[in-house]
Amino acid sequence: MDKVSGDEPLLPARVHRPADLVRLFLGILGIALVLALAAFAHQTTTGLAQDIHESAGHAPQLLANLAGLTANVAIFIVPVAFAVERLIKRDGLRVADGVLAAVLAHGVSLATDLWVAKAAPESIHQALIRITPGGGVTDPVHGYLSPVIAYMTAVGMSRRPRWRIAMWAVLLLDAFAVLVNGYTTPFSIVITVLIGWTVAYGTLYAVGSPNVRPTGQHLLAGLRRVGFKPVTALRTEDPAEHVHNDRGRRYLVTLEDGPPLDVTVVDREQQAQGFFYRLWQRLALRGITQRRSLQSLRQALEQEALLAYAAIAAGANAPKLIATSELGPDAVMLVYEHIPGRTLDTIPDEELTDELMASAWRQVQVLQSRRIAHRRLDGDALLVDRSGNVVLTDLRGGEIAAGDLVLRMDVAQLLVTLALRVGPERAVNTAVSVLGPDAVADSLPLLQPLALTRISRAALRRLARERAERERETVLANARAAKEAKEAARAPETDRKSLKAAEKAERQAEKKAMDEALEEAREEDLLVRIRQQVLLIRPQAPIEPVRLERVRPRTLISFVAGAFAAYFLLTQLTHIQFGKLVDQADWVWVAVAVAFQALTYLAAAMALLGFVPEKVTLGRTVLAQVAGSFVKVVAPAAVGGVALNTRFLQRAGVRPGLAVASVGASQLFGLACHIMLLLSFGYVTGTERSSSLGPSRTVIGGLLTAAVLVLVVAAIPVLRKFVSTRVRSLFAGVVPRMLDVLQRPQKLLSGIGGMLLLTGANVMCLDAAIRAFGGGLSYASTAVVFLTANALGSAAPTPGGVGAVEFAMTGALTFAGLPAEQAAPAVLLFRLMTLWLPVLPGWISFTHLTRKGAI
Repeated sequence: MDKVSGDEPLLPARVHRPADLVRLFLGILGIALVLALAAFAHQTTTGLAQDIHESAGHAPQLLANLAGLTANVAIFIVPVAFAVERLIKRDGLRVADGVLAAVLAHGVSLATDLWVAKAAPESIHQALIRITPGGGVTDPVHGYLSPVIAYMTAVGMSRRPRWRIAMWAVLLLDAFAVLVNGYTTPFSIVITVLIGWTVAYGTLYAVGSPNVRPTGQHLLAGLRRVGFKPVTALRTEDPAEHVHNDRGRRYLVTLEDGPPLDVTVVDREQQAQGFFYRLWQRLALRGITQRRSLQSLRQALEQEALLAYAAIAAGANAPKLIATSELGPDAVMLVYEHIPGRTLDTIPDEELTDELMASAWRQVQVLQSRRIAHRRLDGDALLVDRSGNVVLTDLRGGEIAAGDLVLRMDVAQLLVTLALRVGPERAVNTAVSVLGPDAVADSLPLLQPLALTRISRAALRRLARERAERERETVLANARAAKEAKEAARAPETDRKSLKAAEKAERQAEKKAMDEALEEAREEDLLVRIRQQVLLIRPQAPIEPVRLERVRPRTLISFVAGAFAAYFLLTQLTHIQFGKLVDQADWVWVAVAVAFQALTYLAAAMALLGFVPEKVTLGRTVLAQVAGSFVKVVAPAAVGGVALNTRFLQRAGVRPGLAVASVGASQLFGLACHIMLLLSFGYVTGTERSSSLGPSRTVIGGLLTAAVLVLVVAAIPVLRKFVSTRVRSLFAGVVPRMLDVLQRPQKLLSGIGGMLLLTGANVMCLDAAIRAFGGGLSYASTAVVFLTANALGSAAPTPGGVGAVEFAMTGALTFAGLPAEQAAPAVLLFRLMTLWLPVLPGWISFTHLTRKGAI
C-alpha cells in the first residue's frame, strides 16, 4: 500500500484562493470602467445603445418571443438540475456556496437599482434605464439574472464544459430576448453580468473554496502513471515555515527499485501567490524581463523544464529533470534526480569556507557564460552536496538569453546572500577570485534593495533594526556612564555663581560626550560596506545606482491624486467667470493677503531657529523657507520641507544627527501646537452662536475619534508595536534635543512665537482672501478652516497638498456659512498666494542657496 510520511500536513477543507481575490478586483474594476464610460461618454453610449436596439429590432418577433420563453424556463431548470447532480455526488457545499452568492448578488442588485434611481448621475441613469413598450421603466440591474450568474460561477460550472455551454446559451438567449423586446439596455446587461461574477468570487474568497490541492496520495498515483514505482513521499520543507508558496511543494520520494527522487508539485493556488507583487514589479521595473504575472500551469511547467535543461547544457551543477506530468486539472509535477545535501541556509557559519563560496561563484560564472540568469540566488536555492560542491536549484524564476542588467543583478544578489553570512570582505574576495574585479565592480550599481529578492530585503531590514537598537543602547549607556562619573566627581561648591558655571560646563561636556558616543556607535549599512570593500579593489568602479523603477508608488499616488485635484478644480472653476472675478476683487484686501503671506516666511524661520541651539543666521534661514515654496510643489508637503530644513541645518554647521533632531523637535512641537489651536478655536466656534460655554459638537466628535483611534492602536499588537517603536526612537533623539532647548528660554520663546505667528499670518491671509470677495467669517471659524485644511494637505501624498487642501477648504468654508460663489474664488486666491505665486521666488532662492552651498 502507498505510504505518505506523517510529515504530510492535513490539508484544510477550505482555502482562500488568491485567484478569487484577483478576479474580485478585476470585476470591481470592470464595473467602475463601465460606469465611468456611461458617465463621461454619454453620447457614445447613447449611440451604441440605439444601434444595438435597432439591429436587434430587425429580428423576427416570433423568434424573440420563443427565445424569451425558452430562456425563462431554462434559466431556472439548468441551475436546479446542476444542484441535483452535485447533491447526488455529495458535493452539497458547492451548492450552498452558490446559493449564498446568489442571495448576496440579489442584494447588491437591489442596492444598485436604488442608487441609480436616487443618486446616480443622469448620464448613468440614461445608460442603464429605458422606457418599456408598456410605458414603464426597466430595472438598471436584472434582479433575477445576476443571482443566476453568481450561482453558476460559485458552484463551479465553468469547470464542466457541458454545463457551462448550456448555462451560457440560456443567458445569451435571455439577453437577446430582452434586448429585442426593449426591456433592457446593453450597459444594463454588462453591469448585471459583472455584478454576478464579482459577487460570486468575493463570496468564494470570503468563505473559502473546497480544497482540491493534490495530496501525497495523488502524487504517488501520478508517479505511477509515468512509469515509476513509488513507496513513500516525504515532504522536505516545514509547511509552517514555507512562506514562498509560489515555489511549489517539494517531496522526497523513495522507489521500490532505484535511487530516490525529488518531486516539485505546483498547483494553481501556489502559482497565484505573490500575483500583485509580480504585477507591480512588471509595471514598475524597467529594463528587466519579468515572467508573466499569472502564468498557466502549462507555461510554468515549460519554463521550469526549459531552465533545467539549459542549466545542465551549460555545464552547471543542477538537478537533472527526469519527467513532468499533470496531477489533474489544477496541478503539475516535476520529477528530478535526488542529490543528497544541505541548503546554504542550514550550514553553520564555521563551515562556510572560501572554497565553498568560490564553488557557488563558479556555478554563477557557468550560467552567465551562456547568458542564463537565476534570479533567486538565496541561501535556500544553493544546495551543498556531500562532496562540498554547490548545486543550483529552484530555477523556476530564471531567464535564458538574459540581458547584462539581469546578469549583474545575479552577482549583486549572491554578494548580499554571502555577505549576510560571512561579512562583506570574504564575500567580495571570493567573488573577485572567480569572476574577476571588473565583473564584481560592474554589479555595484545594482547593489540596491529593489534589485534583491524579498528574502534578502527582509534580512537587510532586520539588520537595520538591530543596528539602530545597538546604536541607541550604546548612546544611552555612555550617557549614563558620563552622568555617574559627573556625580562622583562633583565637589561641594560654596559660591552660587561658580556652581552655575560648573553646571553649565557639565552640560556642555555631557552634550559633547553624547555626540561623540553617537558618532562612535554609528554602523554602516551592509550594502555600503560591500561597496566600500569593492572600491578598495577597484577604486574607479561605478557606484551610481541604476534606476530600476519605471514608476514609483509615490509618483503613482501623486498622479492619481493630482488627476482628482485637477478634476475637482476644473469643476469648481467652470462656475467662475474670471473677468467678473478680477472686477469684483477688492485689491486692498488682496494686498493685505500678500503682506500676511510674506510674513509667514519670517515666522517659519523663527519657528525653526527656536529649536536650534547652535548659531544660524536668520537671513539665510528666511531664504531657505522661501526656497521651500519651490520644493513643496515637487514633493509632498510633509516630506519636502523637512528634507530641505534638515539639509540647510547640516550645511550651516549643525551635526547631522542634531539637525534631524532639531527639525523633528520643531515638527513635534508644531503638531502639538496645531492640535491645541484647532481644539481651542473649535471650542470658540461652538460658543459663538450659543450662550452656553459647552464645547461644540465638532470638538466632542474630534475627541471621541481620537479616543477610538488610541483604543484601536492599543488593542492591535501590530499597531501597538509600530507606535511604541516610533515613540521610543522619538525619545532617543528628539526629546533630548527639546530638553536642550528648554535650557535656553529665549530660543524656546522664539520657537513658540514663530509657530503662533506662522499660524496667525496664514489665518489672516485666508481672512483677507475671503474679504477680498465680499465674504466675512469670524476669525475663529477662519482659523478652524485653515487648520483643518492644512492638516489634510500635510497628510496628502500630492505635492503641496494639491487637491486635498482645495477640497477641504472649499467644503469647510461652505459649511461655515460662506456662499459657494465667494468660497471658491477665496480659496483660489489663497492658494495662489501660498502655493503658486511663491514658486518663482522660491526657485530663485533655492538656486541661490545651492550655488552658495547652503543646501
